[in-house]
Amino acid sequence: MTSEDLTLWAPRAEAVSIVLPGSGDTRAMQATGDGWWSTPALAPGTDYAFSLDGADPRPDPRSPWQPVGVHGPSRTFDASEFQWPADGWQGRKAPGAVHYELHVGTFTPEGTLDSAISRLGHLADLGIEMVELMPLAAFDGDRGWGYDGVSPYAVHAPYGGPAALQRFVAAAHGMGIAVCLDVVYNHLGPAGNYLAMYGPYFASRHQTPWGDGVNLDGPDSGPVRAYIVDNALRWFSDFGIDALRLDAIHALVDDSDTHILAELADRTAVLAAELGRPLSLVAESDLNQPEVVLPRPAGGLGMAAQWADDVHHALHTLMTGERHGYYVDFGTIEVLDKALTGAFVHDGGLSTFRGVPWGAPVPAQLGGHSFVVCAQNHDQVGNRAIGDRPSRVLSDGQLAIEAAVILAGPFTPMLFMGEEWGARTPFQFFTSFSDPELGEAVREGRTREFGSHGWDVLYGGSVEVPNPQDVATFEASKLDWAEAEEPAGARLLEFYRRLIRLRREVPEIASDDRSLTGLDHDPGDETWFVLHRGAAAVVVNLSAEAQLVPLAGADRRDMLLAWDPVVATAAGVQLTGHGVVLLGPARG
Repeated sequence: MTSEDLTLWAPRAEAVSIVLPGSGDTRAMQATGDGWWSTPALAPGTDYAFSLDGADPRPDPRSPWQPVGVHGPSRTFDASEFQWPADGWQGRKAPGAVHYELHVGTFTPEGTLDSAISRLGHLADLGIEMVELMPLAAFDGDRGWGYDGVSPYAVHAPYGGPAALQRFVAAAHGMGIAVCLDVVYNHLGPAGNYLAMYGPYFASRHQTPWGDGVNLDGPDSGPVRAYIVDNALRWFSDFGIDALRLDAIHALVDDSDTHILAELADRTAVLAAELGRPLSLVAESDLNQPEVVLPRPAGGLGMAAQWADDVHHALHTLMTGERHGYYVDFGTIEVLDKALTGAFVHDGGLSTFRGVPWGAPVPAQLGGHSFVVCAQNHDQVGNRAIGDRPSRVLSDGQLAIEAAVILAGPFTPMLFMGEEWGARTPFQFFTSFSDPELGEAVREGRTREFGSHGWDVLYGGSVEVPNPQDVATFEASKLDWAEAEEPAGARLLEFYRRLIRLRREVPEIASDDRSLTGLDHDPGDETWFVLHRGAAAVVVNLSAEAQLVPLAGADRRDMLLAWDPVVATAAGVQLTGHGVVLLGPARG
């Protein structure tokens, strides 16, 4: 066996054949030991599949391309053929960068990676430093969020396939924008899932919301761990990706001596040194455990950053008044204060929604840039009954307040596509499973799930949950770029643009020193607060009525950015209803 051979791990098979649909050939693969099989390499662009013990041919678990869907044959792809620009991308770390999450299929009318390239100029002008692509792994059907991927090595064909991803990354780098790819290692989708047929990739000893957990610590777990690590490193080395967002890491249960994420962090650090550019791992975790982002020498998992949803919850509930479901412990300025200074609201105390103590405090030495925060993301919008955005109920001034708090806070900020102009288009949950029964089961499950969330109270009556399988649900979720050119959209867009510029220009705002962050408010008055960022300040009027927000010496500060005209006095700042202003340090 050589490094150029095509290999397959199938430890339970007695015989393995490679099937070539293009020529009609079938030839036996050679057993090479420890469950591995080998055959000479195929030319780029060759379609192939594997047959185990004479069974129907199935796709390669490491397929780079599924051109006719996840049930069809794989296609070889030579990543080295792409000519990367000679100017050389120096890279960018994920912590501290301004992130922008997008779904390729709904970001543009065409819904492809190549069409998304045409909008990179908009992101560069906005000041975005890292674009985060929702999962691209091949999944059943044309339409979906990507979290039901079943071919983790393949780039979803309707988006353009692997070559399109290389083109997108090169174009982004050419505009100074890093690329983060959302990857899902905790489960596979329900359709086209052939991985378990090949070997013990999953084991019943650990259970997850999706069934058996990934076999990370049981018999034959070595090749399974390598499957994940090799996949991650491949995105960095072959596709120029700068960061990976690791979905729901709390479902990656691993009792081995070295957790799979720690191993991945170590291997990523080695590869970063070899490539000469920073590579980042960003974790999504529901556990509120700071160990996720503690360095490996300190006993942590070594992730560069993790999502901190408590910041979103604290801000969203305060702005909207929502208290349903997991929002029950949020909604006051005091809670927002805790979120903006500590990252986690649930840091060891009782989580009412969960009914148990939850999380742990963030050590003081951990900087704010270790936590990714937002006012919107795919989860917090798309997992609402009708996929509605905050713009459904918030005024433009309130949207500006959310933007100021997120972008001027101590954390790593992330925007969700269209947020920057106050997009009114929803982002709904959509699928296109080829099996009608599975599609109907998903529709019924989605309706049943939302029926228990109290949405009738939120929406003022019963709502019809959009059918995920209906193409209209997908079409309704596409961005309307014309909104950005309308007066209201253009105004908010410019506010975002100037906010992001201030992150670069004002050291206090750019700093991740959480000790520089504090919140002034009147415990008996939920209509205003002042977010201090060192000597800078964000002054907020939550009321729809104009009022003076107290801030001694406000008249001696520079006004960096205001949503509406303001008047600064020695006693405070006179703001319009739902007004916000960023003030610089006091003048001598």
